[in-house]
Amino acid sequence: MQVIETLAEGLKRELKVVIPADEMQTRMNERLAEVKDRVRINGFRPGKVPVAHLKKVYGKSIMAELVNEIVRDKPTEILTGRGEKSATQPEVAMTEDEAEADKILKAEADFEFTLAYEIIPAIELKDATGIKVTREVVEIGEDEVNAQILRIAESARTYESKKGKAADGDRVTIDYLGKVDGEAFDGGKDEDAELVLGSNRFIPGFEEQLVGVKAGDEKTITVTFPADYPAANLAGKEATFDITVKDVAAAAPIEINDELATKLGLESADKLKEIVRGQIESQYGSVTRQKVKRQLLDQLDELYQFETPERLVNAEFENIWRQINTDLEQAGKTFADEDTTEEEARTEYRKLAERRVRLGLVLSEIGEKAGVQVSDDEMQRSLFEQLRQFPGQEKQILDYFKNTPGAAASLRAPLFEEKVVDHLLSEVAVTDKTVSKDELMAEDEAEDKPAKKTPAKKKAAAKAEAGEGEEAAAPKKKAPAKKKAADESAE
Repeated sequence: MQVIETLAEGLKRELKVVIPADEMQTRMNERLAEVKDRVRINGFRPGKVPVAHLKKVYGKSIMAELVNEIVRDKPTEILTGRGEKSATQPEVAMTEDEAEADKILKAEADFEFTLAYEIIPAIELKDATGIKVTREVVEIGEDEVNAQILRIAESARTYESKKGKAADGDRVTIDYLGKVDGEAFDGGKDEDAELVLGSNRFIPGFEEQLVGVKAGDEKTITVTFPADYPAANLAGKEATFDITVKDVAAAAPIEINDELATKLGLESADKLKEIVRGQIESQYGSVTRQKVKRQLLDQLDELYQFETPERLVNAEFENIWRQINTDLEQAGKTFADEDTTEEEARTEYRKLAERRVRLGLVLSEIGEKAGVQVSDDEMQRSLFEQLRQFPGQEKQILDYFKNTPGAAASLRAPLFEEKVVDHLLSEVAVTDKTVSKDELMAEDEAEDKPAKKTPAKKKAAAKAEAGEGEEAAAPKKKAPAKKKAADESAE
């Protein structure tokens, strides 16, 4: 086998691989000898089929198998021998001429193919001890814990029917029918819908017009759907709702005690406070982690500057660009609304993609040199987290990770990155700084890198650069399942 380098430009490489016809013939004869005793051909006893006849019957199919095996296995072998790592799967090109291909399958011509790829650049690791980061820490007070518990307790609050008019904070049970231009619309009807006045679950103006109603009242209210309402057929439209009030109930007072803890499935108020404090700490800890990580990555970005593989950058840019356009579409905005143009945005996020790729390669090299490993248990926990997020789809998700090449790597990559960050934080100078909640939650100037971003653009860039945010500490109150239609149509 001959390997001839035909291109070496920057990170780009192209190789011509030639396997002589006599070598292909030898491989085919070896494969024919292997199958000789297994094939069954009429007129011949087992194991007595002449090789020439086997070649006539099976030669081309065996040669095709050999070609596929070579194309599958040789690129890795060749790159290993050259001491190179390909940034992406090498592109393999073979002849498209049918006559030439037929000669190769008959072992009458050399088998030639080309490999085109980009190498991962050699990265010389630098001393990280000069890196300094500030870890912002929030002291959690008793008042904040109690306030969070009160918000959580809303889900366990009880209501008692009352006589008289409904006030803010009361729960009304209603039947309603929504109409636009006198015609009922999908999702605009419900019965026995429970709505806490002042909860802002429904569209603006809906709940306010129910203040003062009594059980047995019938009322028609008029509201206007927001211009950015998700259902395009309702956005900005004026609608009427015919409402029948079936019950008005007052909220029972909430007290932080053992009885409340029991309603929430815990043994005591102390245990409830302990858990809520842990949730708040986790929430703040997640923000602190992201800020520390951003500082670390910014300084690594300054330390390491090198050419990045174009194919990796293209793939990363496409991921970011899809997210940008999805967020703009969901927000009903254009690039002009974001005070930029599509061309400027492409340039900006191309730079972000290059940064992401470069830092990814740096973290990978640091992790490899430091012996960072992701355990099977960690991978399993990550998979379980994926399953938890999609109840009812467990089998499809398991099948996806089992049968999709590279799917497992998508689980491993973020785990590996976080472990490398932990490794680096053990080496760099970390200074703790006590701050207020507002200071912690304030956006850094660094969040505007590589250029100033308006809200919709920041959202997509944040997802691309730091991943999705953690869930809020307190569980959000959700309407009963049977109220889903009401939530979707009138929220």
